[in-house]
Amino acid sequence: MNTRSSRGPLVTSMQVAKQLAIFLENKPGTLARVCDALAEAGINIFALTTSDTVDHTVIRLVVSDHRKALHVFEERGTLVVEDDVLLIEGANQPGSLSAIAHALAEAGINIEYAYCSTAPDQSKGLLVLRVQDVAKALKVLNLHAAKRVSSRPKQDA
Repeated sequence: MNTRSSRGPLVTSMQVAKQLAIFLENKPGTLARVCDALAEAGINIFALTTSDTVDHTVIRLVVSDHRKALHVFEERGTLVVEDDVLLIEGANQPGSLSAIAHALAEAGINIEYAYCSTAPDQSKGLLVLRVQDVAKALKVLNLHAAKRVSSRPKQDA
C-alpha cells in the first residue's frame, strides 16, 4: 500500500454486484479455459479470486455481464452459484480497509470474505465484499461516508 495522505473520500463508489462462483477440477489449464470462454463471449473480468481444495477449485468472479457469463458456464455443465456482493472503489491508502471493516463491525455486519487489488502507484483500488446483509452494509457504508465528509475540516477559500 502507498503512503498518500488521508485527504479525500475513502470510498469513491459503491454498488451491489453479482458474483459468480464456479466449481471446477483443480488441475492445470482450468483457469485458462474459464478465461477463454469469457473472452470468446466478450465478457470482461472485473475481479477474480480462487480457493482450492485437494480435488477442486472455487473461482469467484465479478464480470461485465453476469447473465451472459452464467449462460456460458451452464452451457458447459459447470456448477455456478450466484451471490450479491459489494463492489467498492476506494482510496489506496493505509487505513481504508480498516475504516470499512470497523463501520461494518460496529453495525453487527459480518464480512464473510473479501478480495481486493490495486497497483501500488494507483490512487484507487477495488474491493469485493461478501457480507451477510448486502443492503444493510450498503446503507451503513453510505452513512459512514456521509459522516466522514461532513466531519472534515472546512478549507479556506
